[in-house]
Amino acid sequence: MQDIINYMIRFLIGEEHEPGLSRYVGYTDDTSRYADYKVVIKPSGFFNAGVYGTDRSMPKLPLDELQGVPILFGEPVLEWVEKTLVVHADMIASAYFLLTRYEEIRRRNVRDAHGRFPGKESLPYRAGFLQRPVVDEYGRLLRDWLRQGGVDIEEFEPRIRKVWLTHDIDQPFFCQTFRSLARESMKGCGFMKAWRFYSGPLDEDPYYTYPWLVRHADILKRDLGDGRCEVVFFVKAGGRSQEDKPHYLLWTKDMRALLNGLKKGHCHFGLHSSFDAGKDPARIAEEKATLEKYIGRPIRYNRHHFLASREPEDLDWLERFGFTDDFTMGYADVAGFRLGTARPVRWINPENRRLSSLLLHPLTVMDRTLMDPRYMDLNRGEAFDLCSDLIRKTKRANGELVWLWHNNSVSNWKSNDKWSQRDLYEDLIKEISFKDNFDDDNLNSDKREERGEK
Repeated sequence: MQDIINYMIRFLIGEEHEPGLSRYVGYTDDTSRYADYKVVIKPSGFFNAGVYGTDRSMPKLPLDELQGVPILFGEPVLEWVEKTLVVHADMIASAYFLLTRYEEIRRRNVRDAHGRFPGKESLPYRAGFLQRPVVDEYGRLLRDWLRQGGVDIEEFEPRIRKVWLTHDIDQPFFCQTFRSLARESMKGCGFMKAWRFYSGPLDEDPYYTYPWLVRHADILKRDLGDGRCEVVFFVKAGGRSQEDKPHYLLWTKDMRALLNGLKKGHCHFGLHSSFDAGKDPARIAEEKATLEKYIGRPIRYNRHHFLASREPEDLDWLERFGFTDDFTMGYADVAGFRLGTARPVRWINPENRRLSSLLLHPLTVMDRTLMDPRYMDLNRGEAFDLCSDLIRKTKRANGELVWLWHNNSVSNWKSNDKWSQRDLYEDLIKEISFKDNFDDDNLNSDKREERGEK
């Protein structure tokens, strides 16, 4: 357990950018050791035998706050013991609770129709801070306290460290198979138009928005520079359930053309592990091997279809099968910071308390979360304002911005959507560049007026 405690302290401080600071922070209630540190965080008992894994380990609402930041365990008290600042708020246990999805192992009976833990059932949502990266706020407090203790610490300039523009290929084409031709002929756009899509050039298919997505990624790469923007396409390679439809095949002519085109666009690939594999994680190995066969390169990134990574310990399977990074950790029903952080964090299994090598990239927002009536059901202005706020908070946390927009959601093809995801996506690309250079609300308002927004 000590390796996890040490990692948590290093993570909170951001020691990857300024090595050595963790030696000034202790996590102990042994008063004889207080003088060894500049800041001591007092354990609340969360990790004690007889508490951890029981109902006694669950936070009680309403939560206390310390300097405006909610704390899950301990008391909102600071005291100086000679030259050491003692913090009675257990920020280690609070951060651990959020980063590990500990709540989900205590509430396994709470799942939606797809087997997922709903965001609106989560403690951060119920406590009103899901859209705040509070773990990163803990780190900012900790660095401030170390400064008060006389430690020379660099003041980070707020900066989005990386942008991941990610796209799940759930439905690669609108009408490129006999099945889709029959569907559209009988119940959709009619035979003539369907035949034109089916028999025409691939880039005229309404869902073939990949060049458009790559062009916008190139714009952001140019604006941000320094390798700070990456584009990843997550591709399905298995699954036979209803939820995994359409069951496209990677060896077909159209899919080979699509994958080769994305390679030429210098895109990364990840496995979009199937809904079936979410229920039976052992299947992921076969899907990974299939995708590697047709991509022709190792696959190290994963995102679960439907964001249906069901149980926290299931992530161990990804590490076992050679994945290095996972991009699943967001809620489908509400946008925000599911793990309490905007920064990539190593996976900690809350069942056996093991620190793994798998890196989790928290998903900031998904297109369907914003618009779907089952989820947030926002209008165009509300969606932009929410995303802009998440960009600002990610910047302040020196975090990563991880977007998920599907290729078909940015199509110009007719839909029943209330507003255009394509237009929103374009505006958000501009907003990311703008927020990277400025963070002034008045300037932001002026910029939005220029776009004709209210």
